[in-house]
Amino acid sequence: MEALVTVARPMLDRCAWQGRRVLLTGHSGFKGAWMSLLLQRLGAQVSGLSLHPPSDPNLFELLAPWPGLLHQICDIRDDEALAGYVRSASPDIVVHMAAQALVQSAYAEPVKTIATNVMGTVNLLEQLRYTRPPAAVLVITSDKVYENREAGVDFPEDAALGGYDAYSASKAAAEILTSAYRRSFFDRIGVPLATARAGNVIGGGDWAPNRLIPDLWRAYIGNKQVLMRNPWAVRPWQHVLDPLYGYLLLLQQCITCPGNVPNAVNFAPSREPVRTVLEVSERFAGHLGAAGLWRTDASAETPYESRFLSIDSTLAATSLGWHARLEVDEAIQWSAEWYLAHEAGRDMRAFSMRQIDAFAELAGEPALLAT
Repeated sequence: MEALVTVARPMLDRCAWQGRRVLLTGHSGFKGAWMSLLLQRLGAQVSGLSLHPPSDPNLFELLAPWPGLLHQICDIRDDEALAGYVRSASPDIVVHMAAQALVQSAYAEPVKTIATNVMGTVNLLEQLRYTRPPAAVLVITSDKVYENREAGVDFPEDAALGGYDAYSASKAAAEILTSAYRRSFFDRIGVPLATARAGNVIGGGDWAPNRLIPDLWRAYIGNKQVLMRNPWAVRPWQHVLDPLYGYLLLLQQCITCPGNVPNAVNFAPSREPVRTVLEVSERFAGHLGAAGLWRTDASAETPYESRFLSIDSTLAATSLGWHARLEVDEAIQWSAEWYLAHEAGRDMRAFSMRQIDAFAELAGEPALLAT
């Protein structure tokens, strides 16, 4: 791994972002909608490409209106349509988040998952190398790109890539192909092309099926129980704003110091305290004042999922000065407060903005504060 300068303290510079044309794929998804808010906070001009919002309700529509955001519906598997949108956006910065992001859905539709996550990424990189070169490109993959042999280790960025299921394998393939495009094409034109691998994100506004927090919320408002597939599984839980903040720091380094950018970076909380699926569920239910939201069934047949997953974020700390600002229990609390506010009929754009302000205060990042 190349030598990197250790960064003592992160700091976003609004001047580096003001007026920048940012192409964000997957902007109408859970992480994408939060990222859109952050980019607009920094003064960027956001062009979003995505499918229609994936659920009803959905975060993107709850955060409307979106003044100044160019919203385009596009399937990244359609290379001709994608080419036109990329040319019209003429981006300075590209953040590629569009994906089929659910492990369980990948078991049901492996071909669609691979086409979206692999060929969708290739289609985008192909277009970017033929257009006016952007200043930086960031491809978002997953903490599940590593060959997990259940050894209880924290995976660093140079660990072997792999994947038991179609989702993990598709994201590992996207990593390999992004590396190939970097070395074959983007290095030659001086455009930093990096990947980011984040731990399991939670936060307000996620309604995806077969994800823990949304499933528990649906059980709560529907007065029913959800089947807990793997209660003792451990994941690197973190609030959605933490890795998104890391992505911004990485992109800013691509812009301001392109010769000193890591090719791939993990973003996850420290290993301690370890939280199982059951413990996260108990804490979330506690904030809702609820009980009995789940059931377990040892005889139920469910597709394989890893029991323990943890990734090493040392590189993010040493190269970007990044570390998770919210402890896992705080992340759970913030998530519960968001959903309860939504149920109470609050203005969720204003509420989400206040959570960003609170996060900015914790991170010591005045550039992210509302102006």
